[in-house]
Amino acid sequence: MTRAQQTISIALLLSSLYLACFLGVVPFSPKIQNEIVPVLPFWALVTFGSYLLFKLGYGVFTFNDVPEAHKELMAEISLARADLQKKGVDVGND
Repeated sequence: MTRAQQTISIALLLSSLYLACFLGVVPFSPKIQNEIVPVLPFWALVTFGSYLLFKLGYGVFTFNDVPEAHKELMAEISLARADLQKKGVDVGND
């Protein structure tokens, strides 16, 4: 099963469960049925957004600077410039 199929099947399962709760197929007390079930999609959306913001913030917080990769990239750029200059291409030395 691909990730798309898995995501679609989970979304269909959750939406069918919510619809069963919303339409009263699953019996709940009147307070839960009238006050909690109707706002579950908004609660899920806010929770998902909070989770994604946390993951983004944590990723920025733990971002590692990699000076070795910078040095390697600059060496490759120098090699490419030298190769192009050897072939007669003007590449400016910035």
